[in-house]
Amino acid sequence: MRLTILGGGGFRVPLVYGALLRDRAAGRVTHVTLYDVDAARLGAVARVLAEQADGVADAPEVTVTTDLDDALRGTDFVFSAIRVGGLEGRAADERVALAEGVLGQETVGAGGIAYGLRTVPVAVDIARRVAALAPDAWVINFTNPAGLVTEAMSRVLGDRVIGICDSPVGLGRRVARVLGVDPDRAWFDYVGLNHLGWLRGLWAGGRDQLPRLFADPELLGSFEEGKLFGPEWLRLIGAVPNEYLHYYYFNREAVRAYQGAERTRGAYLRDQQAGFYAELAGGGGGGGSALGAWNRTLADREATYMAANRDAAGVGERDDEDLGSGGYEQVALALMRAVARDESATLILNVRNRTTLAVLDADAVIEVPCLVDANGAHPVSVEPLPYHAVGLVTSVKAVERAVLAAAGSGSREDAVRAFALHPLVDSVAVARRLLDAYTDVHPGLAYLRN
Repeated sequence: MRLTILGGGGFRVPLVYGALLRDRAAGRVTHVTLYDVDAARLGAVARVLAEQADGVADAPEVTVTTDLDDALRGTDFVFSAIRVGGLEGRAADERVALAEGVLGQETVGAGGIAYGLRTVPVAVDIARRVAALAPDAWVINFTNPAGLVTEAMSRVLGDRVIGICDSPVGLGRRVARVLGVDPDRAWFDYVGLNHLGWLRGLWAGGRDQLPRLFADPELLGSFEEGKLFGPEWLRLIGAVPNEYLHYYYFNREAVRAYQGAERTRGAYLRDQQAGFYAELAGGGGGGGSALGAWNRTLADREATYMAANRDAAGVGERDDEDLGSGGYEQVALALMRAVARDESATLILNVRNRTTLAVLDADAVIEVPCLVDANGAHPVSVEPLPYHAVGLVTSVKAVERAVLAAAGSGSREDAVRAFALHPLVDSVAVARRLLDAYTDVHPGLAYLRN
């Protein structure tokens, strides 16, 4: 089986390759093509993968290319993990937003909108090329903002594009761990949009275990989300939110923390990864080991994840159990295995709504548990959203639709509408200034100048 990774020079690609190396089942991936626009980054990642494969029997063959069409022809699966504008673009998204006193995170608020506006046209073009060159391939979208980009690509590829995220997996496993439940045997009642979802139940042994968590304040405050949001708030809403909802529930605190930080997350990652790729370009890597350099960089990256939010909440460093890789590579592998081998699996994925949530139309991409088989991912029916969640979900979906409209039409007013409608942008005047600033710093947004 052949796999193509778009954004193949990206830092997290070795996580995917490591998962492939551990897969010894029949029908596994035997060839990986890495595509990227940056040949130097491709070369660096290829070095890491070669060290990972050293001594592993029948390791998947790896080829690299800067030609997208060559990368797509004959492939069975496409992992789309592109970053339009690079980490410099992410840092600029944060900087512009914070100058206006609003959030610039890459998937939430003004930063997420700016990122979406420059990513959607590229993602749609990729979808069209997949449809033309590999019509039977399945696309697994890693690219942020994941729900928005998946919905954009689904307008070309239909249900053959599926979005994934590791946040719901991590949340479910953390809650299962403190409850003493095997996460691989539990059912997670999770629903929402990407980076905007809530865990409402955790079923194991024939009953919902979540009430037991809410009844124990000490237990409720013992894991990442409990510390981040506080036990009192979790009990008040009767659910455990995705960590990204901290930006909504504690927006003022998050903005102040970002403004007071030495560097934003995007700037930190830009500088960190520039150092990593420069080290490998110079032939270094800690005793010559590219894999060693990558492992050290990854450990630091994981330890500092959402550090500003934890500082705002006063919860300190991450628990040791949470310092492993996020797990998105395991979700991707399980999804690919279920589709390719018709092995039934249940995964939380980003897929078209169909009739799952009555407050959204059938084509809206949502994040919910899905049953996966050879015919793709099928969303499972869930209970209706509570009103407080309906408000956020429908507002953010309206923003996503405005981004899609702007990307399709080039309309400046559609782009202004996207910024102005977002719950974390509190002024139409601010929305217009944000768009002006973003079009000044991002050449890829020149299409919105009229």
